[in-house]
Amino acid sequence: MKIINSPSDIENFINKPLTPSEWYHVTQEKINNFADATSDHQWIHVDEERAKNEMPEGKTIAHGYFMLSLLPVLASQNAQINNTSRTLNYGSDKVRFINMVKVGSYVRLNRKIIFCEKMDNGGFRVINKCELEIKDENKPGFVAETISLVFP
Repeated sequence: MKIINSPSDIENFINKPLTPSEWYHVTQEKINNFADATSDHQWIHVDEERAKNEMPEGKTIAHGYFMLSLLPVLASQNAQINNTSRTLNYGSDKVRFINMVKVGSYVRLNRKIIFCEKMDNGGFRVINKCELEIKDENKPGFVAETISLVFP
């Protein structure tokens, strides 16, 4: 994990890859729990029997938004910013779901900071380029530009 000593040091990490996160195992139980939490029970996610006949490799796939919801936990493994009072999720400029994440896959987050500016309130607006790597796949699960507000 990259250690950034303070919010004012973030600019020193622009366009430099941060440490990849640990691998996260996408299980059917986790997919089902996300489906229950969001009431999104589309068969491609939860019907293992139907998926055997109708889905690539005969497997269910994770919800795109489930994979996106992993950003906080996986991003926290890329870098740690010390001497902050709080960090807020400010949103996303762009999210594209590029590849299906099949049940049983392992994914990890690769991230780099692409922009940082000091705001009038003393905080920093940080834009990250995020890519969810799928182990043994050529294309990522998603690419996203996310925005965080970091306060000293």
